[in-house]
Amino acid sequence: MATLRNLKIKTGTCKRVLKELYSYEKEVEREASKTADMKEKGADPYDLKQQENVLAESRMMIPDCHKRLETSLADIKETLAQLEKSNQQDGPELDEARKIIDEVEILFKTSEA
Repeated sequence: MATLRNLKIKTGTCKRVLKELYSYEKEVEREASKTADMKEKGADPYDLKQQENVLAESRMMIPDCHKRLETSLADIKETLAQLEKSNQQDGPELDEARKIIDEVEILFKTSEA
């Protein structure tokens, strides 16, 4: 049975994963810039290799975040649908859930293009 509390928890989870995704994307940009700068300055090969490993790890986290975000989105949609079937149409929790669903769907559409 879906409750507003469950919806609020799932909305929070979705927000957290979305925030993590944005954070990892920024980290990849920052680390890529640092790696390019190290190559340009002719850094020690060992240090350069370590920096490339850091960059690779950051890049691996983005698909993981996408997968967790997809799962979280499915959970929140299911809970929202159950609540709407039980005649709960309004409320700040439902509005927040709808807002997050829209934000995540827009993100997925732009990342596919």
